[in-house]
Amino acid sequence: TKPLAFARFYLPLYIPEADRAIYLDDDVIVQGDIKPGQAAAFSDDCDSSSAKGIVRGAGNQNKYMGFLDFQKESIKKLGLRANTCTFNPGVFVANLSEWRNQNITGQLQHWMKLNTQEDLYSKTLGDSVITPPLLIVFYKRHSAIDPMWHIRHLGTTGAANRYSSQFVKAAKLLHWNGHYKPWGRGAAFTDLWDHWYIQDPTGKFHPIRRHADDDKE
Repeated sequence: TKPLAFARFYLPLYIPEADRAIYLDDDVIVQGDIKPGQAAAFSDDCDSSSAKGIVRGAGNQNKYMGFLDFQKESIKKLGLRANTCTFNPGVFVANLSEWRNQNITGQLQHWMKLNTQEDLYSKTLGDSVITPPLLIVFYKRHSAIDPMWHIRHLGTTGAANRYSSQFVKAAKLLHWNGHYKPWGRGAAFTDLWDHWYIQDPTGKFHPIRRHADDDKE
């Protein structure tokens, strides 16, 4: 995991004058006007249209049990339900005033430090060091984002068969979380991403499929 992935933990420090912030991963495009939610809003990963029909590998990776080691005492003491649906941290709305008042950043840092000492989530099926601290801190303390404002798993195998082109075009926010990114080979609905793509003025970045096609010309 690259250090920049933790930037979302420190939003109040980056924009101290702001009361609200909307965080988006780099594999996201927005096709409508984002409307801020409540104190903290995420997309749950169990019952949404984005999650249906997706094979989650070893299973339970859309549940807390896939991201936290429930055999560890520090996790047991929290009283979390292991089969609680996770949420996706790639897109969320934060009320930064509440974030500061509740010292969310400090809480996240606490669990990151404790993980280095006790391996609370480093070796779980979820294989993530970003999601688990957020799952702990925001357990039953977040509201939901409207499903059409976070259509995700577009970067997984078979995404083109799970969604119609009409549905994806009507969605407000598209997230290519998964192995296949919209600037690479094998991704679905890359035409939508291409529509918003602005060429890198430095010439260092090229969509892989487009660069390969250019070489053939």
